[in-house]
Amino acid sequence: MPQAAVEFVNSEPQFHRPCPVCEHDESEVFWSKGELKVNRCAHCFMLYVADLSGEFASGKHYEKADFHLSPDKLNSDYSPVRFERELRIFRSFCASGKVLDVGCSTGGFLFQLQSRFPEGYAVIGIDIATAPLGHAEKQGISVIREPFLKHDFGTERFDAITFWAVMEHLPNPKKFLSRAADVLRSGGHCFILVPNLRSLAVRIVGKRYRYIMPEHLNYFSPETLLRFVQTEPRFRVAALQSTHFNPLVILQDLKNRGEGVDDAARARLLKKTTAMKESGWLLGAKIVYRACEQVLGHFTLADNLLIVLQR
Repeated sequence: MPQAAVEFVNSEPQFHRPCPVCEHDESEVFWSKGELKVNRCAHCFMLYVADLSGEFASGKHYEKADFHLSPDKLNSDYSPVRFERELRIFRSFCASGKVLDVGCSTGGFLFQLQSRFPEGYAVIGIDIATAPLGHAEKQGISVIREPFLKHDFGTERFDAITFWAVMEHLPNPKKFLSRAADVLRSGGHCFILVPNLRSLAVRIVGKRYRYIMPEHLNYFSPETLLRFVQTEPRFRVAALQSTHFNPLVILQDLKNRGEGVDDAARARLLKKTTAMKESGWLLGAKIVYRACEQVLGHFTLADNLLIVLQR
């Protein structure tokens, strides 16, 4: 893969990279949002940030743990409703085995998996954000405090590897995909969830959408996600789904003039939507909501894309 070129802007390192899918370096700016510039590849039409600031290129940004450790975010992440879709899809492909969650943060997914199915799985999380990992350990989750690309797994192999909302953050996602193939056993599964560039939310809100944000470096559509995973020949696509829908995000972002949504506001909305999902008084609304989500998923218009790969 071509090496990133380094420049300095206002004494800060700026790293230029080619397209993270096809590796061509011909693109033009597609979206401008504050200081964020999102380019579109002239060859495969992938949308990505071509010029990265040093904190995102190095991962230092993720040492800022205020958002992930805020009470509203933690309560939402550890709510039984938080990972219900991911768990349902995950369990349909991996009923038991050894699981590695890459970018596990505070450990919410592994906690749900381990607590609900204590006899079925051996779980471990890996991340570079040390403070959230400390919280995961307090919940009984085994963790690795090392970059996924650098950790020596030796002969250890996994039945499943998960990337829940991780690939969009990575300067070099193809290396992570290849590394996942290295440490999965034959027949094992890799699960990748990313925001959906073709979602109803993006179609309505455009670049005002809150998840078009500086820490998101890669913006996948169903087509570019498929092109991306097909760059690793050891994987075959087992499933591709569109899932999740939050109409409150659309309503809030329509009112927004395009400025970024701060972490406190994001955490408050998480708390609100989690409480609504947990409430027993909103059964009728939940039925309508689930029907809407199913329709959007059928047409690949839900908020996220979830692809399942088999080694």
